[in-house]
Amino acid sequence: MENLSWMRPAACANSNNCPEVAITADTVYLRSSLQPSSVAQLTTDEWRDLLAGIRNGEFDV
Repeated sequence: MENLSWMRPAACANSNNCPEVAITADTVYLRSSLQPSSVAQLTTDEWRDLLAGIRNGEFDV
């Protein structure tokens, strides 16, 4: 895997349990700061669908 630039939400700046994302031209990588070696890969379309579902309240938390 290439050298990725990981970002996390501003609300998690100093936390040890945060989602992290790295975005390239055709892939979005997701991981937890607790398990940085476990990385999920999404296409940009899958990423857009995931964000839309979150914004629309399609997931129970």
